[in-house]
Amino acid sequence: MSLLSSLLVLIVVARLFGKVFAKYNQPELIGEILAGVLLGPAVLDYIQPTAALAGISELAVFLIILSAGLEMRISDVLSAMRGRGLILALLSFAIPFLGGVAVAQVFELDVMRTVFLGLCVSITALPVAVKLMENMGILDTKIARYAIATAIVNDVAALFILGIVLNVPSQPSFALVASTLVEATGKLLLLAGGVLTFNWFLAFLDRRQFSVQVIPERLVQYFGPEALFGIVVLFVLAFGSVSEFLGFHFVIGAFFGALFLDQRHFLASRYEDLKTTLSSVTGGFLAPVFFAFLGLEFQIDALDNIEFPAAVLAVSIFTKVIAGWLGGRIVGMSLRESMGLGCILNGRGVMELVVASIAYQKGFIGDEMFSTLVLMGILTTFITPIMFGGALSKQRLITYRESGVA
Repeated sequence: MSLLSSLLVLIVVARLFGKVFAKYNQPELIGEILAGVLLGPAVLDYIQPTAALAGISELAVFLIILSAGLEMRISDVLSAMRGRGLILALLSFAIPFLGGVAVAQVFELDVMRTVFLGLCVSITALPVAVKLMENMGILDTKIARYAIATAIVNDVAALFILGIVLNVPSQPSFALVASTLVEATGKLLLLAGGVLTFNWFLAFLDRRQFSVQVIPERLVQYFGPEALFGIVVLFVLAFGSVSEFLGFHFVIGAFFGALFLDQRHFLASRYEDLKTTLSSVTGGFLAPVFFAFLGLEFQIDALDNIEFPAAVLAVSIFTKVIAGWLGGRIVGMSLRESMGLGCILNGRGVMELVVASIAYQKGFIGDEMFSTLVLMGILTTFITPIMFGGALSKQRLITYRESGVA
């Protein structure tokens, strides 16, 4: 089948499956992945995961990361790293990470697969968490504030660690790993320093009452309104290129570049136009291709040892809920609020699948690990609203929305 025909079938089926799941208050990405599983070698063997589709999938990763960055602000990241909220965020990352490492040790995995398993277990998908809480009408509650801050810190920490891990040689010795880690950490600090310096410069312009939005407005006036999306993409691509120049994955710099795209740097109408355009290109076309492509690469035969996927699923769910509950109690939440927070943090989805895809494409993990991580991403995202409904019953959820007390 030709590339365009494959894309046509993949997009249509993925969008249909996604809308079916959305109708039942489930993230569309679950349906899109299952569409790929159905069409791919695992079931019907109708579409093969080709190099051309992989290239389009990489472009989709870039735009998904750009969309995730637009959902956050660099100020939100910095504020999330202060006070007791930081303790909650660290617990929700460290406990699942250690749980993933423990599973890897039981099954005698090598260092690389151990680290990637720990990373993928630790991540909380911010877009999935935001969408879920928006559907339940609790975005302005204490659970939502802590869940969003925690997801931000988790995703940023995972991307930083990913940047270091991708620089470690595939056949490591202790001395080689040590020197690589020192070098990678130095480059990562350089990248972080550049990000913080740029943020300081923007804050300095704000204090001097310089309207940063004048710059994109002048560019739009010169090139035309339709050029805004291209200007933003070029801006983020520049950060991604710097990241790649330093030896890290492109998406790491792109993510931090997207964090700077604050609404205050655009006219309100321009910012909404930007988000609408990005949503149309990403959500309507490229994101379904990426998630469906993950489904195409999913290999059911790789899960012949059911013990490993079962252990990963059990540990990933248990450690996230426990970490969220413990952190919630530390920051002063009630018992039910803490349980609800742990359930929300259990949803992995987008970011975990991006990390798994990068690791798989780079050859750091094999078929069994990749298929297990895809399965974990699907199931943990699927059961998150169900678990939250168990922690806060329908009547309690209504009461919580109205009074903020669970």
